[in-house]
Amino acid sequence: MTWLQRFRVRHFITHSIWILPSVSMVAALVLVRLTHRIDAAMAFETSIDPEAMRTLLGTLAASMFTFVVFVCSALLIAVQLASAQLTPRIIAFVFRDGAMKVSLILFVFVFTYSLSVLIRITSIVPVLSAYIATYGFMASLIVFLYLVDHVGKMLRPSGALRAVAAQGRLVIEDVYSRRFGESRETPGDSVIITREEPTRTILNPRDGAILGFDVQGLRDLAQQADCVIELVPQVGDYVAVGDPLFRIHGGRTELSTAVLHQSVAVGQERTPQQDPALAFRIMVDVASKALSPAMNDPTTAVLAIDQIHHLLRNVGGRCLDDERVRDASGRLRLVYRTPDWEDFVCLAVTEIRHYGGESIQIARRLRAMLENLIQCLPPERVPLLQQELHLLNRSAERFFAEPEDRALADVGDLQGVGGKQEEK
Repeated sequence: MTWLQRFRVRHFITHSIWILPSVSMVAALVLVRLTHRIDAAMAFETSIDPEAMRTLLGTLAASMFTFVVFVCSALLIAVQLASAQLTPRIIAFVFRDGAMKVSLILFVFVFTYSLSVLIRITSIVPVLSAYIATYGFMASLIVFLYLVDHVGKMLRPSGALRAVAAQGRLVIEDVYSRRFGESRETPGDSVIITREEPTRTILNPRDGAILGFDVQGLRDLAQQADCVIELVPQVGDYVAVGDPLFRIHGGRTELSTAVLHQSVAVGQERTPQQDPALAFRIMVDVASKALSPAMNDPTTAVLAIDQIHHLLRNVGGRCLDDERVRDASGRLRLVYRTPDWEDFVCLAVTEIRHYGGESIQIARRLRAMLENLIQCLPPERVPLLQQELHLLNRSAERFFAEPEDRALADVGDLQGVGGKQEEK
């Protein structure tokens, strides 16, 4: 199985909610056959009336079907609310929610198992099977109550933003593995090579966004062909048919175009696996929608800035040049592109400052974020933050004509309005 096939399988399973419940139905049918044989072999005795057990299992099966309908309804409501109130780009995170998936798997399993036991009750009650079905329903009831609480928290903007930020931190730590200041010998050969005329250009075969690529596989291919492979688009970029996908520099043997195409995943929308900027994009979209005249909810925008603040501090503390891959001998084999510090700062601040320019709450929260980052991050990160702080000052001068409002906007506040300024 190629890297691309494995990627597609993982992506399909991760973002599909019906596969594992379908597998649980098969598992329930297999288990009920096994437990029925054990009941027949062990000849367990019970005083339970068969008709009473039929009634009980019928009620349990109907209840489990209701639970399944509830989970599906909750999923649809979550998707609708997330799309309307937050941003459509957060829908993928709803389908990845583990609690909903586990709940649906359990409910479908117990529903199928209860029905299978029900049809096997004759004049004798299969004791082991009946107990498994009964206690399975009790476990499902506990999970159902937990799910009600979980869905209520998940639909809140704070819960959704925390989930996106948590995924963003994982991706950032994976893509940028080195902390800022960790030394590594990196000769400037990548700049020289990528400026040279490539010996070959591989074109993109299908439309879509770049979802990810096989770093180690491309490095091995380049080592075998004794060349340097340059991945032209960045993860998250949209590429059309015929756009340059790879540039090959040097090489003693010719690389297979089909093999190179199998090293890059292209899909209809961005995914967070290798895209460190996607979490920022989602949270900025949430803040921008909250600041629109139709929503007019700056407090939700402040919640988004809270997560952007900590994610930007995480990025600023990492080395953002891990985009050159070398073989064991230290020779350059793969060059690719990732967002740099300027990209992250521009993405995190510019649109929110533009859409929230008339909100004192947003001005104060952005100021608190920038001032905190200037204090916490290495000096090399500071100039760009100071530039954004200068732009924020100019925006405040333009939007707040009254001196009292201007005085409020010139103070950083982690709560937007209502918090106490940290003394310097």
